[in-house]
Amino acid sequence: MFCVQLDAFALNLALPGIGRDLGAAGGGLQWVVSGYLLAAGALMAGAGRLGDLYGRRRLLMAGLAVFGGASLVCALAPSLPVLVGARVVQGAGGAMAMPAGLALLTNACPPGSGARVMGRALGIGGVATVCGPYVGGVLTDAVSWRAVCWLNVPLALVAVGCAARAGESRDTTAPVSLDVAGLLTATGALAAVAVLVDRGPLWGWASGSSAVALALAVGLGAVFVRHERAAAHPLVDLALFGNRPFVALTAAGAAANAATVVVLFAVPLALQGPWRLSAAGAGAAFLAPAAAMALAGPVAGRIRTADAVRAMAGALVLGAAALGAAAAAPTLPVFLVAVTGCGAALGVAGALTLIATQAVVRPERAGEASGVTKTVITTAAGLGVTLSGPAADAHGTATAAAVDAALMAAGGCCLAGAALLVLTAVRPGSSRGDRSAADGCPD
Repeated sequence: MFCVQLDAFALNLALPGIGRDLGAAGGGLQWVVSGYLLAAGALMAGAGRLGDLYGRRRLLMAGLAVFGGASLVCALAPSLPVLVGARVVQGAGGAMAMPAGLALLTNACPPGSGARVMGRALGIGGVATVCGPYVGGVLTDAVSWRAVCWLNVPLALVAVGCAARAGESRDTTAPVSLDVAGLLTATGALAAVAVLVDRGPLWGWASGSSAVALALAVGLGAVFVRHERAAAHPLVDLALFGNRPFVALTAAGAAANAATVVVLFAVPLALQGPWRLSAAGAGAAFLAPAAAMALAGPVAGRIRTADAVRAMAGALVLGAAALGAAAAAPTLPVFLVAVTGCGAALGVAGALTLIATQAVVRPERAGEASGVTKTVITTAAGLGVTLSGPAADAHGTATAAAVDAALMAAGGCCLAGAALLVLTAVRPGSSRGDRSAADGCPD
């Protein structure tokens, strides 16, 4: 989980160096980051169910092997097209590893301890997400951007060795039969959505390219739903979307992840812009929010499933308040306290998304549920990048206003997610029995 999360944003600050080294410039460089995120977002839903059917440990090891091999190609890439292609394969490997790893944890842990173990794992992943840009920047300055890619190779090898020692688990209630049509239509629809979210701001939301991407997403999505309703053994059981707690937690997690990405982009800009810190000083100042986000994972793992919806709603409200306080902060210490509180709140919300959604579905379909949730929140990361775009493009005195606007927009995402969770909690019929009927869990 650490190396997959680390690579999501590790090359952000290395893009200028990559351009100089490979003789590339312009919008093509952005595909080094976008290619990874798009592949991961499009493939996770299908990969999660593949792990359920063919073995979660097997898919985890295969994903890590693909990820490590693609990292090696990235490190040796002689041109930008080769690097972008390898990054896409890297994202595919990450898409295989992440949902399979989470589902393996869900099924491997003794009853009552799974949430705590997953909380610790997600805390480690949170450290990687937050530190990725800084690790990439430091390695790029000290050695080369290629060092970021080389770092993944031994990490992936160690992870494969550890995974090999775990017991295998799979869905023994379903035949090993792959829903190929469902896999292709779901992947195509998700890829179109991911491309639209990523490229829409550059193309223009009303442009022909955006319209084509939207039409593909809607058309393939409709074909997917129609096929899944008729399939004897569907890739994704559509009853999952009748599980209100699962849907609400996933949607709220998407809002939390979008806000987290805004924090990752906007706070460093604020520290080096309006607050006039050096790159090293900004990195040191960001250690407190990073630590708060990492510690939030284990804290989330100790929250009872029955309290997850209320706890996550509270975390999102606190996150929104902290983001508002950061936007209005009159001094640097106040700003740092606010973003640290925000890191803790969003860390709890993000970890609860993955822990609680696993708890409200049948264990044998844990990979499917994990894949759906990870797909949604990964795609939502693109929304966070979009919200951060004006702050990244601003210069001089305009940076402060753009950063404040991005932080307030992230706060709005948090409040929307909290409102959805509150509606789910108070809606009649949101009992455990209703959830069991929706996802097939026995009481």
